[in-house]
Amino acid sequence: MTRTPAQPPPQPESPPPPLTGGALTRSRILDAAARLMATVGLTRTTTKEIAREAGCSEAALYKHFRDKEELFVGVLRERAPRLTDALARLPGRAGEGEVAGHLEEVTRVAVLFYRQTFPMAASLFASPDLLAAHRGKLDLDISGPQEATQSLAAYLRAEQEKGRLSAAIDPNAAATLLIGACFHRAFLELFFDPDPPEGVLLPVTEAEFAKETVRALLEGVGVRT
Repeated sequence: MTRTPAQPPPQPESPPPPLTGGALTRSRILDAAARLMATVGLTRTTTKEIAREAGCSEAALYKHFRDKEELFVGVLRERAPRLTDALARLPGRAGEGEVAGHLEEVTRVAVLFYRQTFPMAASLFASPDLLAAHRGKLDLDISGPQEATQSLAAYLRAEQEKGRLSAAIDPNAAATLLIGACFHRAFLELFFDPDPPEGVLLPVTEAEFAKETVRALLEGVGVRT
């Protein structure tokens, strides 16, 4: 009998090459902006301070970003936990794996995303002009805070069509419930940081929160007869 030659073990992927030149400067600017926006807030963070923190000139900053609002969008997209990416993968997973597992993954990422970005985004509402400028940077038909619930609702709708979720449930309402729970959890963690009183954060761990929140969503809390 002919033996099949042994296959060599898969080789680990090579790490990406280190950034240099303009790419490195841009990365440092984003890192500096993320640190400042998270600590002193978006309103009080200036491009001059960001440039100083990044170790570059303000002129160099403007080669990569037109203004502070564009920097803020860059921080959300490239330095915050990738909630948009996690949600974008969901529709392709419809009919595969476990619905609960997919939703728990999104729940964990969403809590991290809101916890990191809440201090930055909250500054927008302290300045109507800044909020208007930020809205002007977005194509609100395809981008904006509504993306989370819309993408999640699209996934839930796809699972309904495959018969894996009840067709009686409004997917938009279910998506809003899950995203709202993640937002509230992040708010509580930030409000009571670093020492939340006992009983404030329940379930206690992030894994338990994701599991039990998704279970409550999928099983419901109605009276069984």
